[in-house]
Amino acid sequence: MYEFRIVDQLQKIDKDIQREQLKYHSKRVLVSKEFTFDAAHHLHEYEGKCKNLHGHTYRVIFGLSGFVDARGLMIDFGDIKDIWKSEIEIYLDHRYLNGTLPPMNTTAENMVAWIYEKMAEALANRQHLYQGARVEFVKLYETPTSYAEAKREWMEID
Repeated sequence: MYEFRIVDQLQKIDKDIQREQLKYHSKRVLVSKEFTFDAAHHLHEYEGKCKNLHGHTYRVIFGLSGFVDARGLMIDFGDIKDIWKSEIEIYLDHRYLNGTLPPMNTTAENMVAWIYEKMAEALANRQHLYQGARVEFVKLYETPTSYAEAKREWMEID
């Protein structure tokens, strides 16, 4: 049914495929990238274990949408990583969140909204690079089974 074969020759641009064929469609697509970070925090106005200083290995998942460019790319996964590293993670990884984030109770619900806003701002500043790029959702896992989510339709309500 399916046979294994070794490619005899790699496809070459402008010979086997033309540049105008690289863009297959003009529809909006979503790409997703996931990251982890370790941080400490405590909660105010909370009676329970989380009122004490403690840490988590957080997991954040971004869903970004937009239109593909002439190469067929919406955004390079490496570009998402660069934004994460230079504009968001620096405030989070191995940090005391109560001291590095804007004044807020550092709940997953507050943090996911802040992370959403930072990525949305970064994409807005790069609109010349990524056609129609926007954040569709951000999920922030505080534990392997518990997360908070921010969605574009919720975040952009006036």
